[in-house]
Amino acid sequence: MAAVSSVPARPAARSRRRPSSVSAVSWGLLRWGTIALALLAVLVPFFWLVSTSFKREVDYLADPPRFLVENWTLAGYETLFSRNDLGHFFLNSVVVTLASTALAVTLGSLAAYTLARARLPFKLNGALAFWMLLTRMYPAIATAIPYFLIIRDLQLLDTRWALIVTYTAFNLPFVVWLMIGFFEEVPAELERAAMIDGCGAWQRFTRIVLPISGPALVATAILSAILAWNEFLFAVMLTRTEAKTLPVVMAGFITDKGMLWDQMTALGVVTVLPVLLFALAVQRYLVRGLTLGAVKE
Repeated sequence: MAAVSSVPARPAARSRRRPSSVSAVSWGLLRWGTIALALLAVLVPFFWLVSTSFKREVDYLADPPRFLVENWTLAGYETLFSRNDLGHFFLNSVVVTLASTALAVTLGSLAAYTLARARLPFKLNGALAFWMLLTRMYPAIATAIPYFLIIRDLQLLDTRWALIVTYTAFNLPFVVWLMIGFFEEVPAELERAAMIDGCGAWQRFTRIVLPISGPALVATAILSAILAWNEFLFAVMLTRTEAKTLPVVMAGFITDKGMLWDQMTALGVVTVLPVLLFALAVQRYLVRGLTLGAVKE
Protein backbone atom coordinates (compact mmCIF):
# COMPACT_ATOMS: atom_id res chain seq x y z
CA MET A 1 0.00 0.00 0.00
CA ALA A 2 1.63 3.17 -1.17
CA ALA A 3 2.14 5.85 1.39
CA VAL A 4 0.18 8.91 0.66
CA SER A 5 2.32 12.02 1.03
CA SER A 6 0.49 14.73 2.76
CA VAL A 7 1.35 18.28 1.81
CA PRO A 8 0.94 20.68 4.71
CA ALA A 9 -1.70 23.18 4.03
CA ARG A 10 -0.49 26.78 3.70
CA PRO A 11 -1.56 28.91 6.60
CA ALA A 12 -4.26 31.28 5.75
CA ALA A 13 -2.95 34.79 5.28
CA ARG A 14 -4.03 37.12 7.94
CA SER A 15 -6.43 39.61 6.63
CA ARG A 16 -5.25 43.13 7.08
CA ARG A 17 -8.02 45.34 8.14
CA ARG A 18 -7.94 48.66 6.52
CA PRO A 19 -9.46 51.53 8.36
CA SER A 20 -12.88 52.28 7.07
CA SER A 21 -13.56 55.54 5.32
CA VAL A 22 -15.77 56.60 8.22
CA SER A 23 -12.97 56.19 10.79
CA ALA A 24 -10.50 57.94 8.48
CA VAL A 25 -12.85 60.90 8.10
CA SER A 26 -13.45 60.99 11.86
CA TRP A 27 -9.71 60.96 12.56
CA GLY A 28 -9.16 63.74 10.01
CA LEU A 29 -11.91 65.87 11.53
CA LEU A 30 -10.53 65.32 15.02
CA ARG A 31 -7.02 66.24 13.94
CA TRP A 32 -7.96 69.37 12.05
CA GLY A 33 -10.41 70.37 14.76
CA THR A 34 -7.65 70.16 17.37
CA ILE A 35 -5.34 72.23 15.18
CA ALA A 36 -8.09 74.81 14.66
CA LEU A 37 -8.70 75.09 18.41
CA ALA A 38 -4.97 75.51 19.07
CA LEU A 39 -4.73 78.24 16.42
CA LEU A 40 -7.73 80.02 17.88
CA ALA A 41 -6.22 79.90 21.37
CA VAL A 42 -3.02 81.50 20.05
CA LEU A 43 -4.27 83.90 17.37
CA VAL A 44 -7.42 85.33 18.96
CA PRO A 45 -5.61 86.98 21.93
CA PHE A 46 -2.96 88.34 19.57
CA PHE A 47 -5.60 89.70 17.21
CA TRP A 48 -7.42 91.27 20.15
CA LEU A 49 -4.16 92.91 21.27
CA VAL A 50 -3.47 94.38 17.83
CA SER A 51 -7.05 95.49 17.19
CA THR A 52 -7.37 97.16 20.60
CA SER A 53 -4.26 99.21 19.93
CA PHE A 54 -6.10 100.81 16.99
CA LYS A 55 -9.45 101.34 18.73
CA ARG A 56 -10.87 104.51 20.18
CA GLU A 57 -11.77 104.70 23.83
CA VAL A 58 -15.48 104.39 23.10
CA ASP A 59 -14.79 101.12 21.23
CA TYR A 60 -12.51 99.27 23.67
CA LEU A 61 -14.66 100.32 26.65
CA ALA A 62 -17.93 99.32 24.97
CA ASP A 63 -20.17 96.74 26.67
CA PRO A 64 -20.28 94.21 25.14
CA PRO A 65 -16.78 94.73 23.66
CA ARG A 66 -16.53 95.20 19.93
CA PHE A 67 -14.37 92.54 18.33
CA LEU A 68 -13.76 94.35 15.04
CA VAL A 69 -12.39 97.84 14.62
CA GLU A 70 -14.90 100.23 13.08
CA ASN A 71 -12.97 103.51 13.24
CA TRP A 72 -9.20 103.11 13.20
CA THR A 73 -7.00 105.50 15.14
CA LEU A 74 -3.27 105.84 15.85
CA ALA A 75 -3.74 107.88 19.00
CA GLY A 76 -2.32 105.15 21.22
CA TYR A 77 0.85 104.84 19.13
CA GLU A 78 1.23 108.61 18.83
CA THR A 79 1.00 109.05 22.59
CA LEU A 80 3.34 106.13 23.17
CA PHE A 81 6.07 107.28 20.79
CA SER A 82 5.83 110.86 22.00
CA ARG A 83 7.52 109.70 25.20
CA ASN A 84 11.21 110.52 25.06
CA ASP A 85 12.20 107.63 27.31
CA LEU A 86 10.65 104.79 25.28
CA GLY A 87 13.80 104.29 23.21
CA HIS A 88 15.89 104.10 26.38
CA PHE A 89 13.67 101.41 27.90
CA PHE A 90 13.63 99.48 24.63
CA LEU A 91 17.44 99.58 24.59
CA ASN A 92 17.46 98.30 28.18
CA SER A 93 15.43 95.25 27.15
CA VAL A 94 17.67 94.56 24.16
CA VAL A 95 20.94 94.89 26.10
CA VAL A 96 19.76 92.85 29.07
CA THR A 97 18.31 90.10 26.87
CA LEU A 98 21.35 89.78 24.60
CA ALA A 99 23.91 89.93 27.41
CA SER A 100 22.14 87.48 29.72
CA THR A 101 21.45 85.07 26.85
CA ALA A 102 25.09 85.14 25.70
CA LEU A 103 26.37 84.52 29.23
CA ALA A 104 23.84 81.77 29.97
CA VAL A 105 24.49 79.92 26.69
CA THR A 106 28.28 80.21 27.02
CA LEU A 107 28.50 79.09 30.64
CA GLY A 108 25.70 76.56 30.26
CA SER A 109 27.30 74.94 27.21
CA LEU A 110 30.60 74.52 29.05
CA ALA A 111 28.84 72.96 32.04
CA ALA A 112 26.66 70.73 29.87
CA TYR A 113 29.64 69.47 27.86
CA THR A 114 31.50 68.68 31.08
CA LEU A 115 28.55 66.70 32.45
CA ALA A 116 27.97 64.93 29.13
CA ARG A 117 31.60 63.78 28.87
CA ALA A 118 32.43 63.42 32.58
CA ARG A 119 33.45 59.94 33.68
CA LEU A 120 31.09 59.89 36.61
CA PRO A 121 28.68 57.18 37.73
CA PHE A 122 25.42 57.45 35.84
CA LYS A 123 23.40 58.12 38.99
CA LEU A 124 25.71 60.92 40.09
CA ASN A 125 25.73 62.48 36.63
CA GLY A 126 21.95 62.37 36.45
CA ALA A 127 21.63 63.73 39.99
CA LEU A 128 23.76 66.77 39.14
CA ALA A 129 21.71 67.49 36.02
CA PHE A 130 18.43 67.06 37.92
CA TRP A 131 19.66 69.32 40.73
CA MET A 132 20.28 72.08 38.19
CA LEU A 133 16.80 71.65 36.74
CA LEU A 134 15.35 71.66 40.26
CA THR A 135 16.34 75.31 40.64
CA ARG A 136 13.78 76.18 37.95
CA MET A 137 10.94 74.23 39.59
CA TYR A 138 10.30 76.43 42.62
CA PRO A 139 8.46 79.75 42.21
CA ALA A 140 10.67 82.71 41.37
CA ILE A 141 8.97 84.78 44.06
CA ALA A 142 10.57 82.48 46.66
CA THR A 143 14.00 83.93 45.82
CA ALA A 144 12.90 87.50 45.10
CA ILE A 145 13.83 88.91 48.53
CA PRO A 146 17.27 87.17 48.70
CA TYR A 147 18.09 88.41 45.20
CA PHE A 148 17.00 91.93 46.14
CA LEU A 149 19.24 91.91 49.24
CA ILE A 150 22.22 90.56 47.29
CA ILE A 151 21.83 93.10 44.49
CA ARG A 152 21.40 95.89 47.04
CA ASP A 153 24.56 94.90 48.91
CA LEU A 154 26.43 94.84 45.61
CA GLN A 155 25.10 98.36 44.90
CA LEU A 156 23.65 97.27 41.57
CA LEU A 157 20.04 98.33 42.07
CA ASP A 158 18.48 100.07 39.07
CA THR A 159 21.31 98.99 36.76
CA ARG A 160 21.36 96.72 33.75
CA TRP A 161 23.93 94.51 35.44
CA ALA A 162 21.40 93.62 38.14
CA LEU A 163 19.06 92.12 35.54
CA ILE A 164 21.86 90.55 33.51
CA VAL A 165 23.23 88.69 36.54
CA THR A 166 19.75 87.61 37.67
CA TYR A 167 18.55 86.42 34.27
CA THR A 168 21.82 84.56 33.66
CA ALA A 169 21.45 82.74 36.97
CA PHE A 170 17.87 81.72 36.19
CA ASN A 171 18.48 80.69 32.57
CA LEU A 172 21.68 78.79 33.30
CA PRO A 173 20.02 75.57 34.60
CA PHE A 174 17.61 75.65 31.65
CA VAL A 175 20.50 75.87 29.18
CA VAL A 176 22.49 73.12 30.92
CA TRP A 177 19.54 70.74 30.94
CA LEU A 178 18.83 71.25 27.23
CA MET A 179 22.43 71.12 26.03
CA ILE A 180 23.31 67.92 27.93
CA GLY A 181 20.94 65.94 25.73
CA PHE A 182 22.32 67.51 22.57
CA PHE A 183 25.98 66.95 23.48
CA GLU A 184 25.31 63.31 24.36
CA GLU A 185 24.09 62.78 20.79
CA VAL A 186 27.44 63.89 19.33
CA PRO A 187 29.39 60.71 18.43
CA ALA A 188 32.31 60.22 20.79
CA GLU A 189 34.29 58.67 17.90
CA LEU A 190 34.72 62.12 16.38
CA GLU A 191 36.42 63.37 19.51
CA ARG A 192 38.60 60.27 19.76
CA ALA A 193 39.77 60.86 16.20
CA ALA A 194 40.56 64.46 17.10
CA MET A 195 42.53 63.28 20.14
CA ILE A 196 44.69 61.15 17.86
CA ASP A 197 45.42 64.29 15.83
CA GLY A 198 46.55 66.03 19.01
CA CYS A 199 43.48 68.16 19.79
CA GLY A 200 42.98 69.09 23.41
CA ALA A 201 39.67 69.28 25.25
CA TRP A 202 39.12 72.96 24.37
CA GLN A 203 39.91 72.40 20.69
CA ARG A 204 37.57 69.40 20.52
CA PHE A 205 34.81 71.46 22.13
CA THR A 206 35.18 74.53 19.91
CA ARG A 207 36.10 72.89 16.59
CA ILE A 208 34.01 69.71 16.63
CA VAL A 209 31.24 69.68 19.21
CA LEU A 210 30.01 73.25 18.89
CA PRO A 211 29.78 73.31 15.06
CA ILE A 212 27.82 70.05 15.09
CA SER A 213 25.52 71.36 17.84
CA GLY A 214 24.96 74.71 16.12
CA PRO A 215 21.18 74.30 15.62
CA ALA A 216 20.80 73.19 19.24
CA LEU A 217 22.70 76.26 20.44
CA VAL A 218 20.47 78.53 18.35
CA ALA A 219 17.29 76.88 19.68
CA THR A 220 18.48 77.15 23.27
CA ALA A 221 19.51 80.78 22.78
CA ILE A 222 16.11 81.65 21.30
CA LEU A 223 14.19 80.11 24.21
CA SER A 224 16.48 81.79 26.75
CA ALA A 225 16.11 85.16 25.03
CA ILE A 226 12.32 84.89 25.08
CA LEU A 227 12.36 84.13 28.81
CA ALA A 228 14.60 87.12 29.49
CA TRP A 229 12.68 89.48 27.18
CA ASN A 230 9.33 88.79 28.85
CA GLU A 231 10.50 88.59 32.49
CA PHE A 232 8.65 90.98 34.80
CA LEU A 233 9.03 90.03 38.48
CA PHE A 234 12.73 90.75 38.96
CA ALA A 235 12.65 93.64 36.52
CA VAL A 236 10.08 95.46 38.63
CA MET A 237 11.86 94.63 41.90
CA LEU A 238 15.45 95.46 40.92
CA THR A 239 14.86 98.60 38.84
CA ARG A 240 13.45 102.02 39.52
CA THR A 241 13.78 104.48 36.63
CA GLU A 242 16.99 104.03 34.64
CA ALA A 243 17.10 100.26 34.02
CA LYS A 244 13.39 99.56 33.51
CA THR A 245 12.50 97.17 30.71
CA LEU A 246 9.44 97.14 28.47
CA PRO A 247 7.29 94.79 30.64
CA VAL A 248 7.77 97.16 33.59
CA VAL A 249 6.87 100.15 31.45
CA MET A 250 3.75 98.33 30.28
CA ALA A 251 2.63 97.78 33.86
CA GLY A 252 2.94 101.52 34.43
CA PHE A 253 -0.14 102.10 32.29
CA ILE A 254 -2.26 100.72 35.13
CA THR A 255 -3.01 103.96 36.96
CA ASP A 256 -5.34 105.10 39.71
CA LYS A 257 -7.58 106.62 37.05
CA GLY A 258 -7.92 103.34 35.19
CA MET A 259 -6.07 101.34 32.59
CA LEU A 260 -4.73 103.11 29.51
CA TRP A 261 -5.70 100.32 27.16
CA ASP A 262 -4.68 102.06 23.93
CA GLN A 263 -1.12 102.77 25.07
CA MET A 264 -0.75 99.45 26.87
CA THR A 265 -1.79 97.42 23.83
CA ALA A 266 0.31 99.60 21.53
CA LEU A 267 3.36 98.88 23.67
CA GLY A 268 2.36 95.21 23.71
CA VAL A 269 2.50 95.16 19.90
CA VAL A 270 5.87 96.93 19.96
CA THR A 271 7.16 94.39 22.49
CA VAL A 272 5.90 91.31 20.65
CA LEU A 273 6.92 92.41 17.16
CA PRO A 274 10.75 92.09 17.50
CA VAL A 275 10.47 88.63 19.07
CA LEU A 276 7.99 87.53 16.40
CA LEU A 277 10.18 88.71 13.52
CA PHE A 278 13.27 87.15 15.10
CA ALA A 279 11.51 83.82 15.62
CA LEU A 280 10.29 83.78 12.01
CA ALA A 281 13.80 84.57 10.76
CA VAL A 282 15.43 81.69 12.64
CA GLN A 283 12.50 79.29 12.51
CA ARG A 284 14.35 76.60 10.58
CA TYR A 285 17.21 76.62 13.08
CA LEU A 286 14.74 76.40 15.94
CA VAL A 287 13.01 73.35 14.45
CA ARG A 288 16.32 71.65 13.63
CA GLY A 289 17.64 72.32 17.11
CA LEU A 290 14.56 70.99 18.91
CA THR A 291 14.49 67.81 16.78
CA LEU A 292 18.24 67.17 16.91
CA GLY A 293 18.81 63.60 18.06
CA ALA A 294 15.13 62.72 17.92
CA VAL A 295 15.76 60.12 15.18
CA LYS A 296 18.56 57.59 15.55
CA GLU A 297 19.89 55.60 12.65
